[in-house]
Amino acid sequence: MHITELVKKGKFVATCEIDSPKGVNNEDFLDKVDLVKESVDAICVGDNLRAVMRCAPLAMCHLLQERAVEPIMQMNTRDRNRLALQSDLLAAATLGVENIVATTGYDVSLGDHHEAVSVHDLDTAALVRAAREMNEGRDLAGHPLEGAAHFCVGVLTSLAPKSELSGMDALKKAIAEGAQFIKTQPVYQPEVLEAFMESVSQFKLPVIVGHVLLKSASMASFLNSNVPDVYVPEDVIGRLEGLPREDLIKASQQITIELIQKMKPLCQGVHFIPMGWERYIPDIVAEIA
Repeated sequence: MHITELVKKGKFVATCEIDSPKGVNNEDFLDKVDLVKESVDAICVGDNLRAVMRCAPLAMCHLLQERAVEPIMQMNTRDRNRLALQSDLLAAATLGVENIVATTGYDVSLGDHHEAVSVHDLDTAALVRAAREMNEGRDLAGHPLEGAAHFCVGVLTSLAPKSELSGMDALKKAIAEGAQFIKTQPVYQPEVLEAFMESVSQFKLPVIVGHVLLKSASMASFLNSNVPDVYVPEDVIGRLEGLPREDLIKASQQITIELIQKMKPLCQGVHFIPMGWERYIPDIVAEIA
């Protein structure tokens, strides 16, 4: 089911990100899926997330479908030209993968193949346009397709002022090309989300807010220093400092619950990035329901 259809039904959407394996063994991936699949509406599979080479997301999305889990396939413009991107979109449509998130992808300098060459033949808005054109039965060159797709396309954006992905102009361009929902990078300041929601209210699109579960104070500080799209306030970091493991886990979950409860009236859903803490997602979702 399209993410937007869930929103139209009045559902506060909960999705979860699970990384593809870096290899052919998918047991760990499927174990994580089993931990969250009854608690979330869809599972999102990234596309060489953080510029680290992993199994292509379409394979994992197909495995999700075999387990009756709604997949969301992320696609970046960094790694492929317009021929390959459109080919992958058609492959997704053929397999019934319809929820797509378009993004540029992190710079390769942050990943595990520093010698890789970024492509960016298309920008995010052009990738959104490619999916829209396929819904209308043609490719980017205007050639007719043998059957139209049925994509629901979202676009990834950041609310952090230091981010290269932030920028209302780029977001407006993607929306003008047919983006149907907005997915944000992690947000830890409800007031920042509120300002963002006001700035995009004219578009009347669902906004799904990203949230990384903070596993420690040092992890939160690392995000601030190394991930350009994330800012964790110092007072939040302070709540995690010096705690023994059990207390740390409880404090982290409480931070997540409090933040989402504050942001829930502002947006239409939350996207969890559990970073190995998938087992805590069901309890968190139950608390915010």
